[in-house]
This record gives sequence, C-alpha cells and structure tokens, in this order.
Amino acid sequence: MYAIKLELKLNNTEQTLMAQHAGFSRFVYNYGLALYQQVIDIKGGVNKKISAIRKVLTNFTKKKPSFAWMNQLSSRVYQNALIGLKNALTRFFKGLGEFPKFKRKKDKASFTVDSSNGQVTVWSGKRIKIPTLGTFRLAEPVPFTCATQTFTLSRVASKWYVSFVIRANKLPVGSMAVEKVGIDLGVKTFATFSDGTTVESPSSIKQAKIKLAKIQWRNRHKQLGNRKQGIPASNNAKKFYKRVARLHNRITNIRRDFLQKLTTSISRNYHHIRIEDLNVSGMMANSKLADAIGNLGFYEFRRQLTYKQSMFGTVVELVDRWFPSSKMCSDCGHIQPMKLSDRVFRCQECGAVKCRDFNAAINLENAPPSKVRAAGPGT
Repeated sequence: MYAIKLELKLNNTEQTLMAQHAGFSRFVYNYGLALYQQVIDIKGGVNKKISAIRKVLTNFTKKKPSFAWMNQLSSRVYQNALIGLKNALTRFFKGLGEFPKFKRKKDKASFTVDSSNGQVTVWSGKRIKIPTLGTFRLAEPVPFTCATQTFTLSRVASKWYVSFVIRANKLPVGSMAVEKVGIDLGVKTFATFSDGTTVESPSSIKQAKIKLAKIQWRNRHKQLGNRKQGIPASNNAKKFYKRVARLHNRITNIRRDFLQKLTTSISRNYHHIRIEDLNVSGMMANSKLADAIGNLGFYEFRRQLTYKQSMFGTVVELVDRWFPSSKMCSDCGHIQPMKLSDRVFRCQECGAVKCRDFNAAINLENAPPSKVRAAGPGT
C-alpha cells in the first residue's frame, strides 16, 4: 500500500465546507463515545454496541429538528467517524492503546469519506474529485492516475490536505553502490558515514526557530485568553495563534523533508546499514542538548530507515548503545576516555588522529556480531 498526501487549494466557501464536515465528524465521534460509556457495563461486544449507537443516531437523533443540519452534510462522514471509534475501542481492548478520549475543537481537524460504490478513479492533474463532497483544486498535481476508495481530509495550520492509499507493485531492487556502512549521528554534524561522507542538518530549521522565538517574545503581553477564567482571546491573539501554528508546521515540514530525502538516499546507495541504538529520551534530559537533539529527529531517522528496509531491500542493524564507538581507536582497538568537547580522536596507543565522528562511524561498521541486533518494527 502506498499513501499519497496533497495540499488542497480552497476558497473561503470550500474551507467552510471542510470545517463543517470536520465538526460533524467530531460531534458524531463524541456522541458515540458518550453513549458507549453509558452502556459499557452492559453485556455485548464492541461491534454490537457501535451498531446499536449507529441506529440511534440514524433513526432518532438525526430526525430531531435541532439536528436537521446533519442531513445537509455527507452521511459518509458520520459512518466513518463511528468506524474510527470502533477501531479505537478495539485497539484498547487488545491492549494496543488507551481508552478513547473526547475530541476537542482546538485539536487537529480531520474527517474521512469514502465511496459507497467501490473504488473511484483519481486522475492525474491539479484537480481531484472527492466522493460526496465535490471537485477541488490542488496546490500540486496528482503524479499519476490511480484508484482508491477512502479519502481523509485534515487541516494543519489553516491548510487543508487530502490523503488516500493506493495499491502499488514493488519494483525490483537494483544493486547498491556500497555494501556496508556505519553511520554516527551527532549534533554538530547530523550524520557521519564510515566512507567519509558527512551530512549537515538544515540551517533553515534554526532560522525558523529563531523567528518563532522572536514572535513569541514580542507577543508575550497579548491577551491570549483563558477558558478556565472566562477570559476571551483578543482578535490579535487569534492572529498570533495562527501565525505560530504556521511556523510550527514549517519547522515540521523542513525536518520531515530533510529526513525523508536523506533516508531514501541512504537506502538507495547502501545495502548493509549500521547505526547506534541511541537513548534519545536520556539524551533529551540534558537541558543543554535537548533543543538541538529535538530539532534533528534522531528517532525518526531510525524509524524511517527501518521501515524502508522492505521498500529498498536494505538491512538495518542497531549497535548496542554501550558499545564504545567514540572511545575506541578504529585502527588498533585501544579504548580511552573521551570528553564530549573533544572533537578529534588522538589514540594514545598507536598515535592515530581522526575526526571523532568518523572514527565512531568506522567502529559502528566493524562492530562485533555480539553487539549488533536487527532493527525491526517497534525497535
């Protein structure tokens, strides 16, 4: 399965339509959850109870005059909202997640629609027809003609996106340029490879974060509102919230784009990849490094390399976090103490002088099998 997510180019009327359906989905989800909590102690499975809730909503609630607005919106929205609630409850009873919580208006707005007549064709180009909603413009074209049945609409920082899943055949994997490589991750240089290649983190993240900090500081005295105290947010505060959301989204997109392109490039050029099993949560406890480490997305880098194994035919392995890759000489194997501020490794045994990160990358590539384990889903 291959997922495609594209930005929609909407006018004010279309944005209002999307917001109405997102609110409809949220209302149905919360309505179903509230009813389920009332009957949770009654004997019966999740499917049976959700089916009963659907009948109450269809045959009783929707026919009330106060809920007549529901008939003006897509019925596929509330059908999929109840399906989402059923899936959340099923995951909870299987021990795969927490009990569902009520959705809030200030959370991310999203809803799902589908075609009740089976799969529909999505034509390549800058327009997309979404079942029960209509045809909308896209900020970027659909790359190729495909077929799908379910569409998910979501709003992030005042921008609306449509995502759908298609079936795709896996292409045969060609031979990689390099058989084996060790990759050491760091703050100053994001990634150092055992073949001497280095990758710097994008400077645009730092620039965007500086801009975000300036905006937050300049607006520190605004009346931002407090619901508990009954203080409403001013109009300028609402504009401030939107601007901050757009900047947060920009930072997220820069990081995601950087990691996706880097992990894809690595997966195409290296077959056997070894990285260190970093304790990211422990590293984040260091207040001096937490912000820099959080910006880089070490865990997301590992997650993407791991799931792309099946796509590119690579082998990703994790080297034990206690393996002294930075303290051991890659030439003679001598281990010596190293401060974090020491950026050059000078072996006290054989006299070898190397970049600290490059030396660690070589050691990761040559780590003994007893210190290595396969990186699979959930590792």
